[in-house]
Amino acid sequence: MKTKNIQFILDPPKTHWVGNGFKVHNFIPGMPELSMQAMDPFVLLDYNAPMHVSPSDTPKGVGPHPHRGFETVTIAYKGRVEHHDSNGGGGIIGEGDVQWMTAAGGILHKEFHEKEWSKQGGTFQMVQLWTNLPAKDKMGQPNYQAIPRSTMGRFELPDQGGYIEIIAGEYNGVKGPATVHSPIYLMNARLNESGKAEFTFPTGYHTAMIVIEGRVKVNGEAASADQFVKFEDGGESFTLEAPENAVALIMSGQPLHEPIAAYGPFVMNTRREIVQAFDDFNQGKFGYLEE
Repeated sequence: MKTKNIQFILDPPKTHWVGNGFKVHNFIPGMPELSMQAMDPFVLLDYNAPMHVSPSDTPKGVGPHPHRGFETVTIAYKGRVEHHDSNGGGGIIGEGDVQWMTAAGGILHKEFHEKEWSKQGGTFQMVQLWTNLPAKDKMGQPNYQAIPRSTMGRFELPDQGGYIEIIAGEYNGVKGPATVHSPIYLMNARLNESGKAEFTFPTGYHTAMIVIEGRVKVNGEAASADQFVKFEDGGESFTLEAPENAVALIMSGQPLHEPIAAYGPFVMNTRREIVQAFDDFNQGKFGYLEE
């Protein structure tokens, strides 16, 4: 099996605020090397590195805003996030849990630090990933998947090396619970010191990882916390080793090879569809959601 070589390793770009609760590094498409086309079907990746949140009786976050044409995948690593949307979806995720919202034909949603957690404050860390929808599904029915960590697939590595936590796709025959619209693999490698794992994805899939915690060696090359690793499209497999306890989020997806027209909160195939999305939003067709 041919090795999937590293294309490059990136340090995190400068942060910016999303609302008043999320201080993120925007890797996709914020960095020139990581355009939507280069990472398709992954069209956005915001990474909130660990930060201290002071106690507050008023939770910080992002108020109601629209989306159409893609899915938002929110992974909490530290802290708690609360979600509500105009389709009736919503819930609270804690450490290791995932919210997978399909915006599809149009939805309003809001995200805040969970109320009780906000009162205590603490360390907050999360990833939000946007996965593009195929053209045939862009105007479909919105949906919300709550994926508690306890429901994820789990593959124990040999020699007490840690385990692989599967959110979507599969690893060594163990499947993740997420329902997807195109072939996508999403998983956390939670490695103990000296742990080692091998990953295999089809040639041509866009594959990358972000180091969430600790240090790893990828095909023997070092990568540290908060760094982003992009693999070449050729080849199938790579190895991950942990000189110390480490966590890495790994993603791989089959490119849709469809036109991408994106503006603000909408990801469609044509400019005309973007204009229509704004018109529909302004006419109230995305539903209603309280502030």
